[in-house]
Amino acid sequence: MKVDQSTTSSTVDDAKALRRAFGAFATGVTVVTTGGPVPHAMTANSFTSVSLDPPLVLVCIDRGAVMHQCLSMTGVFGVSVLGARQEKEARHFANRYRPMGMAQFDPVEWMPGELTGVPLIGGTVARFECELWRSYDGGDHTIFIGKVLGMEQQADGDGLLVYRGQFREVTSYWREVPA
Repeated sequence: MKVDQSTTSSTVDDAKALRRAFGAFATGVTVVTTGGPVPHAMTANSFTSVSLDPPLVLVCIDRGAVMHQCLSMTGVFGVSVLGARQEKEARHFANRYRPMGMAQFDPVEWMPGELTGVPLIGGTVARFECELWRSYDGGDHTIFIGKVLGMEQQADGDGLLVYRGQFREVTSYWREVPA
């Protein structure tokens, strides 16, 4: 068997190499939001479903992020799964220099969640309202598990992806699988 010479090997202590290797797994892009007296939002790709019964999702938040404290204090949060044409929204909520509080929502379409009041981003392919169910130590992050209280989804529409540190879109490229 021939060895692929295009691969590189690094130690897990090399944070940049580890980040690049993690980036080889394509993920969707979301905006996680909290409400309350000082609403907050952040772009996140560390979101996944956990369980159907009960309906659970998880988000992983860096312990040093503003969102970490906001989510811990409010106990409810929203997750808006961005559509393929929402790179602008993803970049906005990833920008550390955007305004804080309600002002950060001024440049985007949003609406309050019906059940929790958390801001939810408009034009997305799916939106979830959650209450904090459990949290777990995840190294430099906390794994927040939320019980889904309500959801909305578009009948169609492609999600925004991040792959190898760049935003990507799903394509409708089909190929036949050999028998």
